[in-house]
Amino acid sequence: MEQNPSPPYRLGVSRCLLGENVRYDGGHKLDRFVRDELGRFFTLVPVCPEVECGLPVPREALRLVGDPERPRLVTQKSGLDHTARMTRWAMEALDRLAAQDLCGFVFKYGSPSSGPSQVRVYPEGGGTPSRRGVGLFARLFRERFPLLPVEDEGRLHDPELRENFIERVFVMARWRECLARGFTLGRLVEFHTRHKLLVMAHSPVAYRELGALVARSGGRDPAALAAEYASRLFAALQLTATVKKNVNVLQHVMGYFKKQLSADEKQELLEVLGAYGRELTPLVVPVTLLNHYVRKYGQEYLAAQAYLNPHPLELKLRNHA
Repeated sequence: MEQNPSPPYRLGVSRCLLGENVRYDGGHKLDRFVRDELGRFFTLVPVCPEVECGLPVPREALRLVGDPERPRLVTQKSGLDHTARMTRWAMEALDRLAAQDLCGFVFKYGSPSSGPSQVRVYPEGGGTPSRRGVGLFARLFRERFPLLPVEDEGRLHDPELRENFIERVFVMARWRECLARGFTLGRLVEFHTRHKLLVMAHSPVAYRELGALVARSGGRDPAALAAEYASRLFAALQLTATVKKNVNVLQHVMGYFKKQLSADEKQELLEVLGAYGRELTPLVVPVTLLNHYVRKYGQEYLAAQAYLNPHPLELKLRNHA
């Protein structure tokens, strides 16, 4: 039987979230959305820092101790310090992951090695822990790949955070494709044009600033230009695309049809936008209607806009009201 090809985009994932028995107690923390849904669209690259740096399964549980900005990774009861061991492994692992061209990473919530935020850090000598820590490997990963979208599986249970993360992952995938084709000013203009409305939905300010950056980029060093553009782009996409900002973009899109829509079509569209603006219907409703008009009236510019089709419909990311 012929096998389906692997999805082209790669997403790093903590191994326990894929159902692998790698946790300190010999168990796992299978997340079916990550494994079964995201696994349909990404090649999942599993990573377990604790096992891969040489610790056994099962093992004594670890925790972070000391300064929340640079804590040590130690065993909970015996107090053995594994900071140096984990750091040495991580430096080599990050080199290998760099070659994978990851588009993002889903970490394990609360893990002293892999938690990307809100990890407990215990004071030296005991006491009440803070929640300001970042897992040792997760911290090194973010320092090495500051633009890559990262989340933990706990935050992905929130529909808005889930949509924001996966949207950024797909933008990163398209950005990698742009770079892989050979970065030129023309390809930057093409990429930026495709993502203008998506940026507008997250930050009208960044929409204007990125447009100005592209407009005045002639003669600049390509590597420096690509780095600045990507930095500003992914900073903007981290901001929430609120209902108000989405309505602004949807009205902007509607303006492209002002000479083509009939009176009834305009009224229907205004009613649909109004219902979304009052949070009575999800974003997928006005977007679906606008995509219908894009096809009906052959609007090529809008057909290419990532905002109208930012990720696979099967993920149902815009179905929450």
